[in-house]
Amino acid sequence: MPGHEFIPVCEPLLAGKEMEYVTEALRTGWISSSGRFVAEFEKKFAEYCGVEFAVTTNTGTSALHVACVAAGIGKGDEVIIPTFTMIATAFAVCYCNGIPVFVDCDRETWNIDVRKIEEKMTPRTKAILPVHIYGHPCDMDPIVELAKEYNLIIIEDAAEVHGAEYKGRKCGSLGDMGCFSFFANKVITSGEGGMVVTNKEDLYNRCRYYRNLAFPLDSTRSYIHEHIGFNYRMSNVIAAIGLAQTEKADEYVERRRGNARLYNDRLLSIKGITTQQEKDWAKSVYWMYSILIEDEFGMSRDEVMVKLMEKGIDSRSFFVPMHMQPSLKGYGCDCSGDYPVSEKISRKGIYLPSGSGLRKEQIDYICESLIRLKG
Repeated sequence: MPGHEFIPVCEPLLAGKEMEYVTEALRTGWISSSGRFVAEFEKKFAEYCGVEFAVTTNTGTSALHVACVAAGIGKGDEVIIPTFTMIATAFAVCYCNGIPVFVDCDRETWNIDVRKIEEKMTPRTKAILPVHIYGHPCDMDPIVELAKEYNLIIIEDAAEVHGAEYKGRKCGSLGDMGCFSFFANKVITSGEGGMVVTNKEDLYNRCRYYRNLAFPLDSTRSYIHEHIGFNYRMSNVIAAIGLAQTEKADEYVERRRGNARLYNDRLLSIKGITTQQEKDWAKSVYWMYSILIEDEFGMSRDEVMVKLMEKGIDSRSFFVPMHMQPSLKGYGCDCSGDYPVSEKISRKGIYLPSGSGLRKEQIDYICESLIRLKG
């Protein structure tokens, strides 16, 4: 990669009061799960999502798990999920001894194909767990209608859509609970960490209860535990970073959308490159700017990734569908059936550098490099 800097696929942008808040946590000694930043982060993030309640966790996966527990998912309960997702979605159901049931994705948005959900439902179906993929919202209205008709819980996997909107409402606020990740590559990051958001006080209290080893919510420490709980607390130091990031959330969303506009200007006309389509009812945050390398490009997805890395450009391949995962086959999931869309995009998809701090000249270089590969 002579003559050009290395461009990582997603570098965190820490442009707010992260240092100030973390320094305060260290200076005052409040570094564990007690301290003002945990409560302030929960309050600020709930307000940002337009919900009443938020519960911090130590990872996005634990947010999904505690939400499933709070929803009452147990042994043999079936939960509808997209087969095209990150595996934490399925694992969270498995942790509860539930059964993930897979649905193929939509050709344009790559989110769960809402037309195919009902055919996968059985009397054992307890919940629908839609995943907003790569920053673009799912089509939630049909999911909400199904949930009402069949008395199902909706848990949104919103790990990749901080600030994204569906028909003017923030993702995470559209179901019974929404679960976020704050891993280093997310639009809002605290390095690690997660959050469950909800408008339902009973679910909020259950999440708080199970997150903290099932200690009584009145804070008494009798050390008598009535239920199995989990140590999923977020530290005050991590929450300090998350609070600072949330204060800059709107700016970071606009940066990601600005990146996407620059990419689109250069790549939409290139034969052999297909992008995730933003629907008119959606405001995508382009967590990752994602493309498919089609046969017409003249080079395979993997060959493109190698050539880009030679030019100092990092990229990542798409998720491998859940029905192709050995761990889930071994667990007992039904991995039969046809999932042509998910298999195609998994085979052909990559995401390009997408961090909020990307500069225009870096995006120009990435696009020029892709265009030259096309020849």
